[in-house]
Amino acid sequence: MTGKDDYFRAQGKVVETLPNAFFRVTLDTGQDITARAAGKMRKGRKIRIIPGDRVELEVSIYDPTKGRIVWRHK
Repeated sequence: MTGKDDYFRAQGKVVETLPNAFFRVTLDTGQDITARAAGKMRKGRKIRIIPGDRVELEVSIYDPTKGRIVWRHK
């Protein structure tokens, strides 16, 4: 289990859809990361993420090139 201090929150824009439910996201700081959809976003597929969407991510402090999409802004 990861602790609450093992990630930081960031916002960005989805640039590209990759295989296996991964996405390439450009953060507001200009950094490109690879992210996956989290929890309920994968389950049921009611929340669709497409290129151009603004998203909120949890980025790992151990590997800042990977993250998890936790919220899609409208």
